[in-house]
Amino acid sequence: MINHVTSPREAYNYSSKPGRPYPLGATYDGEGVNFALFSENATAVFLCLYDPKHPEKEVARIQLDEQTEHIWHIYLENIKPGQLYGYRVDGPYEPTQGHYFNPNKLLLDPYARAIHALVVHDDKQLGYDYQLDSDDRFLFPSQEDSGPTAPKSIVIDPEFDWEDDERPNIPMHDSVIYELHVKGFTYQHPTIPKKRRGTYAGLGSPESIDYLKKLGVTAVELMPIHQFTDESYWGYNSIGFFAPHNGYSASGTMGRQVTEFKEMVKALHKAGIEVILDVVYNHTAEGNHMGPTLSLKGIDNRSYYRQVADQMQFYMDYTGTGNTLDLTNPRALQLVMDSLRYWVSEMHVDGFRFDLAAALIRGEDISQSLSSFLDVVAQDPVLCEVKLIAEPWDIQSYHVGNFPVRWAEWNGKYRDTVRAYWKGDEGQAQNLALRLLGSPDMYGNDGRSPAHSVNLITAHDGFTLNDLVSYNDKHNEANGEDNRDGHNDNLSWNCGAEGPTDDKAIIELRERQKRNFLATLFLSQGVPMLVMGDECGRTQNGNNNAYNQDNEISWMDWNWDENRQALYDFSCQLAALRHEMPLFHRRKFYEHGQIEWLRPDGQPVTEKTLNDPGTRCMGLLIDGSKVTELDPDGVDINNDCLLWILNSYWDDVPFFLPELGKKQKAWEVLVDTTAGAIRPKTKPIPGGRELPVPGRSILLLRAL
Repeated sequence: MINHVTSPREAYNYSSKPGRPYPLGATYDGEGVNFALFSENATAVFLCLYDPKHPEKEVARIQLDEQTEHIWHIYLENIKPGQLYGYRVDGPYEPTQGHYFNPNKLLLDPYARAIHALVVHDDKQLGYDYQLDSDDRFLFPSQEDSGPTAPKSIVIDPEFDWEDDERPNIPMHDSVIYELHVKGFTYQHPTIPKKRRGTYAGLGSPESIDYLKKLGVTAVELMPIHQFTDESYWGYNSIGFFAPHNGYSASGTMGRQVTEFKEMVKALHKAGIEVILDVVYNHTAEGNHMGPTLSLKGIDNRSYYRQVADQMQFYMDYTGTGNTLDLTNPRALQLVMDSLRYWVSEMHVDGFRFDLAAALIRGEDISQSLSSFLDVVAQDPVLCEVKLIAEPWDIQSYHVGNFPVRWAEWNGKYRDTVRAYWKGDEGQAQNLALRLLGSPDMYGNDGRSPAHSVNLITAHDGFTLNDLVSYNDKHNEANGEDNRDGHNDNLSWNCGAEGPTDDKAIIELRERQKRNFLATLFLSQGVPMLVMGDECGRTQNGNNNAYNQDNEISWMDWNWDENRQALYDFSCQLAALRHEMPLFHRRKFYEHGQIEWLRPDGQPVTEKTLNDPGTRCMGLLIDGSKVTELDPDGVDINNDCLLWILNSYWDDVPFFLPELGKKQKAWEVLVDTTAGAIRPKTKPIPGGRELPVPGRSILLLRAL
C-alpha cells in the first residue's frame, strides 16, 4: 500500500470537486480539468501532479475518492493546459491472478492527448524486483519509485483553428497510397529548414507536398505516430493511443506536438492529400511479464490484456511482441474505439491501416475468427466516413480475403504472385490474371469491389524495391542479430543461366525490373500502395528488417543519380496515366465480354494455358466500348481499347496484335518498360501483325 500524500493546497492553488466519469482522460474546460480513469480491480487511485518546469518534481498527490462504474474521477479548478500528471494505482500484486498493481510506478493516462518526453527504457519502470537473481523475480514487486524519471501525461487545450478544412474524401478506387515514415521522409531533405526536417512540420511543408503531388499520391499512410517507446525506429510499440509521438515535433513536446500534427493535416488536406494512420492496437509497449509497467499493466492488467487461462501471470502473444490487447473486454474495446473516433473527429485524419489486424478480431478463444470489434466498427457513425485497411494476418493466422465488407485489405497474395511472376517462376499465370483484375476470387462475391484490394509489392518490413531486384540474400548485419532476423523475401533477379553476366546488362535488367513492378502496380485493378522511396530507387543496402535503423539505412536519400531521377519521372508519369484512364481504377469488377486474355499467338487464353507452368507471357485486352460506367456527371468515361502485354520470360516473345475495327487504324504505345518511357515517340503499329515483346518487359498499347 502507499501512503496518502497531498501537497498543501495553497502551495499549488487548486480546489477539487467530485467531477464526472466521462469523458475519460483529462478534459480542460477553460476553468479547470476533469480527470477520469477506469480501473475495475484497483483498491485506490492517486492523481499525481508534476511541475512543468521541473518534471521530476511531484507537487501534489491526490487520492481519488469518487468512483462511478469502475471509473475514478475528480475535477480540479485552476489547473491549466501544460500541466504534467500521472497516476499511481494501488491494488493486489498477484501475478498468478493476473494483477500487477504497484503504486510505486507512475503511470501514463491511457487517454493522454500528449506525453512530455520520449519513453525510454529505465529499470525503475519495471514493476517487479529486477535485482533479484531468479527467473521468478517478476513475482515480487519493486519498491523503487519511477516518478522522477517516468514520462508524464500533459493536459492540453484542444482549441485549434481548422479554418475551412475539409477531408478530400477521395473514393477508394481513385486512391494512390504512399506509405512513409514521418522522420525518415524529410530528415535529409536539402531545402526544408533543418529544424523542421523529420517532423510533422517537415511533412506538411511545401517541399514535401509538391513532391507528393507530382508523384500523384492521394493519401499518405504514416507509419505509427501514436506515442511509442524509443527502442524502435518504426514505432510499432505504442504506449499512447491518443498522443502524437513527440519525437516528430519541431515545436516542442509540452503539447505543441498536437497543434503541429493538426497543422500538418490541414496543409495536406489543402493539397488534396488524405492522411491515413498506421495504428497498432493489437499490443502495447509493456511487453510480457518481464516488461515495464508504463500504463495499462499497472492500471488494470486483467481488464486490458489477454492472459493464459490457467497461468494468468503470462500473456497470450499473437503479435510476437509479448502481449495482446483484449478487445473482448468492453473497456479495452472502448479504449480503442474512443481513440479511433478522436483521431477522426479532433485530428481530422482520413483513415486507418490496422497493424496485425487478425489479432484484433479473435473471439474468446483462438479458433474464433470474429469479435465484437468488427461489429462495433461496422455500425460506428464516425468511422463510417473514413477508410479502414486491415493487415489481415498475425503470427498465427492469415485472413487475406476474409475481412468483412467494410474493410479493405493489404493483399498479400497480390504481392507474392507479382513477385513470383517477375522472378520468372513457373505456374503463375492463373494467379496473375486474378490479381491484376483486383482479385475477384477474394472480393467479388460478397458486395466488395476491386478497391478492397490494397495492392503492394513492398512494405516497410522487407526489402525496398531497389533491393528486391538487387540482392539474393538479406544483409541485416547492422541490426545486431548476426543477420538471423528478417526473411529472405528476395526476387533472385539473376535467374540462373538465363540472367545477364556483364555489369552493364545487370544494371539495365535491375532498372527494367523496377519499372516492371511499378507498371504492374499502377495498372492493376485495386488500390496501389507505394512505399517511400521505391519510386526513386531508395536502397537499404540489403537490410530487409530495418526496424531499429534510425540512420541513413532507413532515411530517404535525396541525392539522386540519373537512374534514380529517371525512375522517379517514370513513376510520376505512370501515376498520371492511371489517374487519366479510369479503365485502370474501376469501381466494379470487369465482366465477361469486357476483357479477354490473349496468348502470344493472338488466340484466347484457355484454362489449359493458365494452368501451363510454362506460360510466362500474356496480354490483357480491355474493350472500353463494352464497359458501361459513368462519371459523377453522367458522362461515359471508358472509350479506350487497350492491350496490356506482360512478358516475364527471359527472351523476346513475338506477340500477335489483334486486328482493329473500321474506326481504329493502329496501336500506339503508352508504356514501354524496356525503354523506360510513357508515351514514347514511336510510330503507330498496325494490327494483325506480330510485335516482338522484349524479355522481362511490359508494353501497354491503345487503339487509335
